[in-house]
Amino acid sequence: MASPPTDTVALAREHLDREDLTLSALAHRVGEAPHTLRRAFIDRFGLSPAQYRAQSRVERLRKHLRAGDEVSAAVYGAGYGSPSRVYQDGAARLGMTPASYRRGGEGMSIYYTVVECPLGRALVATTRRGVCSVALGGSAAGLEAGLAAEFPRARIERVDAGSPEFVAPRVAAVAAALAGRSGGADVRVELLGTAFQFRVWEALMRIPAGQTRTYAELARELGQPAAVRAVAGACARNKVAVLVPCHRVVRSDGSLGGYRWGLPRKQALLDREAGAAG
Repeated sequence: MASPPTDTVALAREHLDREDLTLSALAHRVGEAPHTLRRAFIDRFGLSPAQYRAQSRVERLRKHLRAGDEVSAAVYGAGYGSPSRVYQDGAARLGMTPASYRRGGEGMSIYYTVVECPLGRALVATTRRGVCSVALGGSAAGLEAGLAAEFPRARIERVDAGSPEFVAPRVAAVAAALAGRSGGADVRVELLGTAFQFRVWEALMRIPAGQTRTYAELARELGQPAAVRAVAGACARNKVAVLVPCHRVVRSDGSLGGYRWGLPRKQALLDREAGAAG
C-alpha cells in the first residue's frame, strides 16, 4: 500500500497544531485512510497523531502557565476536558504539578554544583530523584543562568560542600564520567520528555563507548526509519550531557552534526572514547 505524499503528512500536522482532532477526523480532513495516515505520521515524526496531540497539549499547557494564567484556565485553554486529563494524557511529564510549574517551579528543590573537567566547566544539578541536568560550558555564571531560567522560583541551592548527603556521590560519579574514568551507567538520572524522546535517550545509553551511530541508524533501531529528524530533535533536547551520550550520534556522511554544548566538545569526547577503546 502506497504511503501518503509527504506534504499530506505535513498538512496533517498543521491541522493538529490548530485543532485537537481525533485520528478519524484528521484522516478525513486530509483525505487518507486512518491506519495509513497513522503509519506515515509515525514514520515522519516519530510519534502517532495521538501522541503528537498529547505532546502539543503539554506544550500549550506550559505556555499558558508561564504566561501566568490561572491553573483551571490553563488546563482548559490547553485543550484538556478536565483537570484529571492532564495526568491521564501524559502532562505529568512536567515533573511537578501544573500549579507548581506556573509558579516557576515553586516548591521544588534542586541542588547543583559547578565542577572543572577536561571539557571545561560542568554544572551538575540533581533533585532527590536523580541527576536532572549536566550542562557544559566555559562560564559558571552562564550555566547557572540557564538552570535558573527554567525554574525561576524553585529552591535552587549551590552545594559545593556536598550537603544534602545524596548530592556528593552523584556529583563525584558525574565528574568521573566527564573525566573519562567511568561510563556513568550507574548514576541515577531524572529524564523529563515525551515517550519518543525517552526511547531515543534509552537507545543512546545502549551505544558502547568508542562507537557511534548515525541518526538514520538510530531511527531504524527504533523501528521508525523515516523518523530521522525526530531522532535528531530528541538528541538536541537531551539535557544530561555524557550520561545520556548524544555525542555518539553523527550524520550519515560521518560529519558531527549538532551538539548543544559545542562541536569541539563533541569531537573531544569521541576522540577520547575512541582512544580508550583502541
